[in-house]
Amino acid sequence: MLEFTPGGADTRTTLFVEVILPLAISGTYTYRIPNGWNHQVAIGKRVIVQFGKNKVYSAIIHRITTQAPERYEAKYIIDILDDMPIVGDPQLQLWEWISSYYLCTLGEVMQAALPAALKLASETKIVAADKASADRSDLNDKEYLILDALDISPELKVSDVVKLLGQKTVFPLLKRLFEKGLILISEELSAKYKPKMKTFVRLHPDYTDEVGRKLLLESLNNAPKQQDAVLAYLQLSRQQEEITRQAVMEASGCSPAIITALMEKEIFVSEVRAVSRLAGEDVEITGEFVLNAAQETAFMAIKDRMDEKDVVLLHGVTASGKTQLYIRLMEEVVAKGGHVLYLLPEIALTAQITERLRVHFGNKLGVYHSRFNDNERAEVWHKVLKGEYRVVVGARSAVFLPFQSLGLVIVDEEHETSYKQFDPAPRYHARDSAIYLAHLHSAKVLLGSATPSVESYYNARSGKYGLVTISQRYGDAQLPEIITVNITEESRKDNMFSYFSGTLLREIEQALASQQQVILFQNRRGHTPLLQCKTCGYIAKCIHCDVSLTYHKSSGKLHCHYCGFSEDPVQVCPACGSTHIESKGFGTERVEEELEILLPDARIGRLDLDSTRGKHGFDRVLTAFDEHRYDILVGTQMVAKGLDFGKVSVIGIINADGLINYPDFRAYERAFSLLAQVSGRAGRRNRKGKVIIQSYAPHHRIIQQVMEHDYEGMFMTEVGERKSYHYPPFYRLFRFEVKHKEQQPAHDAAHRLAALLREGLAHRVFGPEVPLVGRVRNHYIYGILVKVERAGISVAKVKELMKATLLRFETNKANKGVRVQVDVDPY
Repeated sequence: MLEFTPGGADTRTTLFVEVILPLAISGTYTYRIPNGWNHQVAIGKRVIVQFGKNKVYSAIIHRITTQAPERYEAKYIIDILDDMPIVGDPQLQLWEWISSYYLCTLGEVMQAALPAALKLASETKIVAADKASADRSDLNDKEYLILDALDISPELKVSDVVKLLGQKTVFPLLKRLFEKGLILISEELSAKYKPKMKTFVRLHPDYTDEVGRKLLLESLNNAPKQQDAVLAYLQLSRQQEEITRQAVMEASGCSPAIITALMEKEIFVSEVRAVSRLAGEDVEITGEFVLNAAQETAFMAIKDRMDEKDVVLLHGVTASGKTQLYIRLMEEVVAKGGHVLYLLPEIALTAQITERLRVHFGNKLGVYHSRFNDNERAEVWHKVLKGEYRVVVGARSAVFLPFQSLGLVIVDEEHETSYKQFDPAPRYHARDSAIYLAHLHSAKVLLGSATPSVESYYNARSGKYGLVTISQRYGDAQLPEIITVNITEESRKDNMFSYFSGTLLREIEQALASQQQVILFQNRRGHTPLLQCKTCGYIAKCIHCDVSLTYHKSSGKLHCHYCGFSEDPVQVCPACGSTHIESKGFGTERVEEELEILLPDARIGRLDLDSTRGKHGFDRVLTAFDEHRYDILVGTQMVAKGLDFGKVSVIGIINADGLINYPDFRAYERAFSLLAQVSGRAGRRNRKGKVIIQSYAPHHRIIQQVMEHDYEGMFMTEVGERKSYHYPPFYRLFRFEVKHKEQQPAHDAAHRLAALLREGLAHRVFGPEVPLVGRVRNHYIYGILVKVERAGISVAKVKELMKATLLRFETNKANKGVRVQVDVDPY
């Protein structure tokens, strides 16, 4: 029940603001600026607005105008939150581009872009009115229950009332209680971001010289705990200039009351200040290195290409020293006053890279990724906004940070699929978004990879991007020797030990005997992917999704990797009553378990989503392996992503076939990339490494190309096939997913949408069809694929046609309850 009364008379122009709301609604909404506030509004500031009857949101000012909306009467804004804009013009332009290119709303982009702590949470709360103790005889049971709850708790959220009554619609009840004067309803809005505060203490100026300190300690002879606190302070002051209250308490073992007593006596003077939540920023800058001849040649070539092109692709073999090139380029940009964005595909990589960069850039280096908590991410945002960070390392969401003078964007491992956001919208690709962001700042972009994506390499080969190649490993280190093992033949010879061939097991044992380390790659987490009844064939499946459940030994449960559902493993078949339940397949947990049996003295670690949960999960596992506390690291594709360990001499790929035999036009490209990248972890110093690839089809083209380090051959074959079958880089792809809780409505709606799309796009529309997983989270799914040629057709017009088609579809009552998701450039 929010009301706003404008201020006093003001003859100035009435202003309106178009704002972006953090909701999946199309367009912007217009609000009126109260009299006297005109000078405070600015594009990029947050304002508080009421949207709907009982919800309040923080919104971003997108445009300031003198025109009132024609279709509705503009409400007044409630408050202005910021003194200065928190989103700059380049960021808003990037939001608009992402919204337009990826066919999503500005509100969805805002939700993805801003840290949660900079978005305000609206919670309608109710409290008992002064007369709530009055006669309640005319109340119904539910109204009575609400007031009873308010007798116990002075304040309730609407969500609390929903739980209390067990029903979703409670506003009519609350409205009646409000009208009877028994409750008050308020819309409470609180900013989530609060700076981290610490109390610093120092001695009063009277006690800063030697005489004053001596007199002070003598005066505290009868207060030994206070004396201990002062002595602890004096000891700490020899090592550091600023000392926190907490540090004194820890050093002296005293309680907070002792420090308070010293402050009351004016012996300690205190000061409360905001401090950084971000660890590791106080590192001395010491990094110096010299590029070798190959790196120096590549460095000069990159600069030459950047004089001609805005985007340059660096195609360097694994362990060719690309990171040192990145650092040299960053140093040049920073020296000229510019800022650098360094994107990485995985959070796991940030710790290793950050350590290397910190010695070069000290506290001018910021790190940004989703494992940070809300307040830490907001702090990084503010530091970037103020220009305190000159270099930012981050995963894909770092592309949204409010850079002021961006000079260089580096996208490392640019081929990685984790740069693509899948759910929720916006389904953006961070590499492509970063290229557009750089364009807005007139900055340069460097894409780096040992196995570039087919699209990027095609752009470089065709002259759209500049191209620089490094074909030699750093320090003349040799590429690893790759050996294939035919699993069928090894099984026939009785030379398979669980999932390990005799060849692989022998190489592991030799590596461990030489104090070297081993990485084993199995691209499936969990213990057992499938539990099946041998009698009737029953398979344990998720109750919400059309997928089998995976057994995880760590939890002792069956888990769905799509929705998170879990249950206890079956001992008796629910279909036929048989107790003959067998496990099929194997994941990283099972590989780890079998290794512990075969190599009981080996120290084994695991790197997958399950073993790295938590803020420091990646760092914990990788640090242990780097410090040789593990001999063997078993992992999913996380182990393939740019990690650098000097003692790894053997890589084992347990089964390569699952990568190749996947129904996707990018399957061969991804298989080559993963196999080549994981192979590249071996022999990265002076020792030549070995890679053992186990497969039922070792003569497959992709495996042979990996063995020969033949990226060029893989690229030429793939690009030829894609041209023939109308795939990127020659065609653009759009994937529509139609979802409904019931199968028939989903089926019918998908066919209606496909028919509408064919009206404008004809033969370019394929489907609908059921995808590999046809039901997820109790929603049936049908997919429609649209292929649009890049040459001779306007993609902007195609997208406008798609928007108009979706609007027609959504306004058809027959499609009520149907959800449609659009994925542009699906990966």
